Amino acid sequence: MTGHLGFSYTGLIFLLLLFIPNIIWTGKKPQGYSAEKESKILLFFERTGEVLTCCCALVFSDFNIHKWTVWSWWLAAAFALMALYELWWIRYFRSERKLADFYSNLFFIPLAGATLPVMAFFLLGIYGKVIWMLIAVIFLGIGHIGIHMQHLSDILDVRS
Repeated sequence: MTGHLGFSYTGLIFLLLLFIPNIIWTGKKPQGYSAEKESKILLFFERTGEVLTCCCALVFSDFNIHKWTVWSWWLAAAFALMALYELWWIRYFRSERKLADFYSNLFFIPLAGATLPVMAFFLLGIYGKVIWMLIAVIFLGIGHIGIHMQHLSDILDVRS
């Protein structure tokens, strides 16, 4: 459950699916977006989780595709969540790009832009049986989802 060191092309694919829309987003941020009031504690968890998750995704070969087993369903589910994440981004980029669009749900998934990639990387960790990825994603989830919840709460407070 600790993982085998070696390059993971699957991890690289997941990271590309994560980073490409985020890079595009830097030029298409929602109207009124500001990171000024973000919790420093949540930001610490997010940044730590980002670094650890990226490192784990690339350096553990356990994430690479191997012969089909019952464990392969975890990888299929992780890819399905990443596909939903890409769908969420397409919907966001086609929207008016308001704050409500950025913190929107997708189907039954709340704060989809934050929760989908976190869940996908967690399932990738289960598939690879890499405890370090699971720990990294917990840090990431606390920070990333927490920050998105904070922003959504601020939006809801302004509306009331």
